[in-house]
Amino acid sequence: MNHWQLKEAVRCINNGGVIAYPTEAVWGLGCDPYNRQAVQRLLDLKRRPEHKGLILVAADEAQIEPLLAVLTDSQRQCLRETWPGPNTWLLPDPKNLIPHWVKGRHAQVAVRVSAHPLVQALCRAYGGPLISTSANRSAADPARSKLKVSAYFGCKLDFILPGELGGLDKPTVIRSLVDMNLVRA
Repeated sequence: MNHWQLKEAVRCINNGGVIAYPTEAVWGLGCDPYNRQAVQRLLDLKRRPEHKGLILVAADEAQIEPLLAVLTDSQRQCLRETWPGPNTWLLPDPKNLIPHWVKGRHAQVAVRVSAHPLVQALCRAYGGPLISTSANRSAADPARSKLKVSAYFGCKLDFILPGELGGLDKPTVIRSLVDMNLVRA
């Protein structure tokens, strides 16, 4: 990835586009979480129903600070021990800061602060968290190469940000911060 490619990815996101980019384990699809049309387009590409919800990915805790403000000190400490890293947490959103089209039918929102350098650079260049969901159609295997992303989506994406996967074998675990239950291993 070079500077032009990063700027082009951000330009596409700012214009309501959907992009693909490498994450910790698989290629992801991303867009502006506050742009309902972009999120709907992403869901349509994946053939994923809105009610399932989506993950937000951020470069650092500062990008999601409003969500962290309602947490207890022990909850915040738990996050600090696992972020940045391959841990997605379901965070409470009592003030409904995150749109329902991101959370789906859930009261909580799935959030990860990534340690992947490209994901961090993308979120920083964009200036906030992005949608991060596996690049595949529902029930298909997640893409683990740029070629597979192209095979799944062809020219339906606005941009594919080149780069390498982070080396994990499977997508990140998801846990609930409220009760510490494992949602996805």
